[in-house]
Amino acid sequence: MRALIARNRALVRALQKTQALLARAEDRIRALEQIRRPTASNSSIAPSSNPIGAKPPVVKKPTGRKPGGQIGHAGKSRVLLPVEKMDQVIHHRPQICEHCQKPLEAGCVEQLVGRHQVAELPIQAVTLTEHQSYACRCGNCGKLTRELIPADIAVSATGPRLTAAIGLLGAWVKGSRRAVAEVVGQTLGCPIALGSIIAREAELTDALAQPYQALVSQLSTAPVKYVDETGWKLHGASRTLFVAAAEHEALFKVEATRTRPALMRLLDEQSIGVICTDRCGIYDAWPLDKRQLCWAHLKRDFVAAIERGGAGEKPAQQALEITGEMFKLYRDFKNQRLTRMELIERIEPLKKQMHEAMQIGAACGQKKTAGLFGNLLKREAALWRFADTPGVDPTNNLAERMLRPAVIWRKKSFGCHSRRGCQYVERMLSVIQTLRLRNADVLGYLATAVQAHRQGVDPPNLPPPQPTPIDPANPKKQPLEQLPCAYLKVA
Repeated sequence: MRALIARNRALVRALQKTQALLARAEDRIRALEQIRRPTASNSSIAPSSNPIGAKPPVVKKPTGRKPGGQIGHAGKSRVLLPVEKMDQVIHHRPQICEHCQKPLEAGCVEQLVGRHQVAELPIQAVTLTEHQSYACRCGNCGKLTRELIPADIAVSATGPRLTAAIGLLGAWVKGSRRAVAEVVGQTLGCPIALGSIIAREAELTDALAQPYQALVSQLSTAPVKYVDETGWKLHGASRTLFVAAAEHEALFKVEATRTRPALMRLLDEQSIGVICTDRCGIYDAWPLDKRQLCWAHLKRDFVAAIERGGAGEKPAQQALEITGEMFKLYRDFKNQRLTRMELIERIEPLKKQMHEAMQIGAACGQKKTAGLFGNLLKREAALWRFADTPGVDPTNNLAERMLRPAVIWRKKSFGCHSRRGCQYVERMLSVIQTLRLRNADVLGYLATAVQAHRQGVDPPNLPPPQPTPIDPANPKKQPLEQLPCAYLKVA
């Protein structure tokens, strides 16, 4: 009898072990199936990298309307510049009356009825200047006196503005050095060697050292910062490119590793304010009461949990629906259909529903889904910071947009070959993106910084934020000389 009982217990233990192995195997199979088909909807890959047959991340329903502008659509066209900015104005006057066919007198009454502006690239867009130094013999003592070419001119074969344009063509248009040399030579009419392109990049690196340090200080005091990172290369070795973006500033930094110390070097130990990030563990160095999690990342995580199926599918589906409701409320708030207090009141029920869904998901027994919801429960305080904190968005979209040009640059250039090159990337991207956020003249500032560097003086401060340029879609708000129409109404 005892032998039978012992054998029965052994069989039960073996059955339990087999069931546990089977459950783990099923989870593993689901995970492998998910790994084989990552898409833009359930992972961080770009929509352009979707596998064949995958559904697009956004499915738009056909409207049945014809392509193009619809009836009532505010048209957009080129804005006419003021006449004062024209290099040349050509007047087209009729010579013969189209009614009686008589010649029109020179002093007849006339009025302006049409304007059309044409922009053309000259055969040689750059101005080539030769500086010659002379030595003169004194008629009194017979000695020679030589005049030197000024140092800020002799330092380079390209002027400050052309140097800035070379930097923009490489860092922002993301052309290769050979492509930049070809554009400068054939399009602008200034033949230039590859070595000169590299020398101009080095000069821009030095010229932007002080503005870059000023951005470090400005970012540290920004009340809200959006932080993200992407991969980079240094002579083939893996590096990480961080970005911290605020409303009017952006700061880039290349680090050896994606770690918490690297993050703190980016933000500075004295940095204050709220940061918006994804769920990467390095951001846990920041206190939860000063942090906002990106809901766009969470939405993709919920979609992935639904596609895994199993016990975690139902809470993931509920979390995805709550996410959709949250975005609708925030959209109404941004469009001023809801006040801040109304947003907080409408968000409160969603908080409770999300908390219940996370508790169920954390206890579902499915490893990945349970880990996702368990992770969110620990960081729940950082989910809803946007509702009651002015200036905080529920997504990390600003940092993603700041990083996009850097990602394209990395894919085309394969990173940098020296630490000096990494400094060029950091400073050029930081200054360019900051000036764009401030609606400032990028080329003009870079040229001024280069000129100051050549003269050995401090570069100018980064210009303050400028108002948004006039939108051609709203012609009623524009002065008469900037109307985007080709012809003016005849009285």
